[in-house]
Amino acid sequence: MKHYDVIILGAGASGLMCAAQLREKTSLKIALVEGNTKPALKIKASGGGKCNLTNVEVDSSHFLGEELLVSHALSVFSKEALLKYFHDGGLRPVIRKERYYFCPKSSDEVISILMGKSRGCEMLMGHKIQSLEGTSPFIVTTDKAKFSASKVVVATGGASYKELGATDIGLKIAQEYGHTIVPFSPALVGLTLQPKEFWMKELSGVSLRAHIEVAGKTLDEDLLFAHKGISGPVVLSASLYWHRGEIVINFCPNIDLNQLKDEKKLLSTALPLPKRFSKAFLEAIALEDKPCNRLNADERAKLSLIQNYKMAPSGTFGLTKAEVCRGGVSHEEIDPLCMESRHIRGLYFIGETVDVTGELGGYNFQWAFSSAVVCANGILI
Repeated sequence: MKHYDVIILGAGASGLMCAAQLREKTSLKIALVEGNTKPALKIKASGGGKCNLTNVEVDSSHFLGEELLVSHALSVFSKEALLKYFHDGGLRPVIRKERYYFCPKSSDEVISILMGKSRGCEMLMGHKIQSLEGTSPFIVTTDKAKFSASKVVVATGGASYKELGATDIGLKIAQEYGHTIVPFSPALVGLTLQPKEFWMKELSGVSLRAHIEVAGKTLDEDLLFAHKGISGPVVLSASLYWHRGEIVINFCPNIDLNQLKDEKKLLSTALPLPKRFSKAFLEAIALEDKPCNRLNADERAKLSLIQNYKMAPSGTFGLTKAEVCRGGVSHEEIDPLCMESRHIRGLYFIGETVDVTGELGGYNFQWAFSSAVVCANGILI
């Protein structure tokens, strides 16, 4: 049985970054064990193939998870440190929509840098992880072989993107070692509708800028109507915080409706929104599409619902459509200074296997990379 100083389970964003950091700073014998035949398939597919690396604005407020854990990781490997790291590797990210950092050419640029910096680590590709047992040493069993290691990093990711080989093996390993886990559930995903909102289904393909209030958060981005419900960036981020109950949508956040009171145009024309939406919305709230200056006080009050529309989604589009998973190993059982288990010495959890999830916009890659750097530093102490 081959022995390693460190085995990293998973060759995705967090696993590769952890390997790269260890390789640059030490001569430890390191292996990455990956079920797919190629590394970093989620990086490759993300952002339409251009990988949204991080965001212009990064702090713990954009994450669902324990603030101390997130804040410490971001202080160790910040947005600026991330950008410098990849810049030094030859990547020149571009900013889209004034907030998102993307690769200028393709996600392969990120993968190439991480693979280059982790050169010398043994890449055990196509090894589906079956179990982890023991301590000092740990025994990793795959469908092809067994390996032993002094330390193990669980970087197996979440359960979304099953077509890319995603599983919940990381949480199963955590449970086997007595950890408390929050089961994976879909996040950054579209929301389905109650019958009361079925009028929205007729708007499939229409998009508009909207604000959504959910769980004390106000999110601002594009909303997209879909066959199954509502989607688009603002809805995906809202889904991270929504469990059940109402959300509040402002479909027209950048206008004072009082400015329309003397307008002679029809409501559906005067409202600065796609006309298909305006007509459908007015019909849904039983408000006649009439000239704005002919609205009475009750009708103006009804129109104000366009900036304060309360609805209770019936659910989500599910794991198969989710960008990431909410849930993971409980933060209470992970040392934020090194990502090591508080129960088992030499066992570490990073990335999406930890109960930390970011909003849409590069936050989950930022967390993956930051938690990996904290972990690598902890291993080297």
